[in-house]
Amino acid sequence: MKNKKGLLIAVLVLSALILIIILRTFLFPGGKAGHVSVVDRGLVYVSVDASGIVEPENEVLILSPVSSIIKEIKKEPGSRVQKGDIMIELDDEVTRAEIEQITDQLEVKTNSLERSRLEGQMTRIDLDYNLEVKKLRIASIKAQLADEEQLLSVGGISSAKIDETKQNLVLAEKDLAMAQKKNAIRLSQLKTEETGLNLQIEIQKKQLSDKIALLDQLKIKAPSDGIILAIAGKKGEKVGNDKMLVTLSDLTTFKIKGQIDAKSSEYVKTGNPVIVITEKEKFNGTVGNVTPGVAENKIQFNVHLEENINQQLIPNQTVSLKVLKSMRENVLRIKSSNKIKANTEQTVYVIDNLGNKVSRTVNFGIKGVDFQEVISGLNEGERVILSDTPFSWGTKRNAVK
Repeated sequence: MKNKKGLLIAVLVLSALILIIILRTFLFPGGKAGHVSVVDRGLVYVSVDASGIVEPENEVLILSPVSSIIKEIKKEPGSRVQKGDIMIELDDEVTRAEIEQITDQLEVKTNSLERSRLEGQMTRIDLDYNLEVKKLRIASIKAQLADEEQLLSVGGISSAKIDETKQNLVLAEKDLAMAQKKNAIRLSQLKTEETGLNLQIEIQKKQLSDKIALLDQLKIKAPSDGIILAIAGKKGEKVGNDKMLVTLSDLTTFKIKGQIDAKSSEYVKTGNPVIVITEKEKFNGTVGNVTPGVAENKIQFNVHLEENINQQLIPNQTVSLKVLKSMRENVLRIKSSNKIKANTEQTVYVIDNLGNKVSRTVNFGIKGVDFQEVISGLNEGERVILSDTPFSWGTKRNAVK
């Protein structure tokens, strides 16, 4: 009786285990639901950590792009400006004179290049003609030698005359060979001269382009909406290159005062992207001014936000910063997993339409904290199992820096 009871219990336990396995198979095929990542499109980034404090974006210093004279002040201190408004116009007379001078020099260089090309064509014609003359002379001497050899066979000419003709033929052939070498050198010189002129023209075109771009920079424009706090100078005064011209502030917007370990300072360059993380939201930004020098092994810098008017931002609020080392926008991605390495080819498990777990070889790109780039091997909407260890590893490609 006891044996039957024990057998019944064993059967019940085994049945319960089988039922659990069946339920897990149907409810969570290939792994737990929390370990399945759906392939989607979006941003993948690799970053270094930094920290920051929210501050009013109250000062932007605008420097003079060149030594010049203040021609006109369009906006006085205290004026509210919108992005792109002209605040100061600097005198452009010197720059326009330089543009005119470079334009004249370019015209001279272009004429010199055309003349050089024409002279080169004439030289090539002369050299080719000279070679043809020498070749014809050799052909004539060879014909003369053939005639003399026939005469020699019947005793109509002396052998000394034959020797003289042969010597003339040797000298003519050497003369032709030397002319061909000289022609090659001369043609190489012509090509070098033309290349040099082209290089000079390209350099001056770049200088001209820079000067034309500088004309627009002489109109000092507001980089963002704000209020002018101060203007350094008056109409008619001279300002030096890189000297402060305008102090601009916007008391309704915010920026981030950040700091990062000095060992990561190479990633903190003006214009580099930054992600700002608060308790409830993320913001995109870029590195602004970077404070020179190191204090307590930290580098100080400002972060300008794309959306700097937001109720989530509070002055003196501490935020986390992600300074991007590299990024990929609008790429296929899955959630990051410790089992998948960056820049590798690996075999992973994918759940097909029937709920089956199938293997797939996938090329992975950069890997961030949240997501990992998929280069090939997966399609948007597919489900990848991250709970199972991949059973095949590929050769690691060069990492993206």
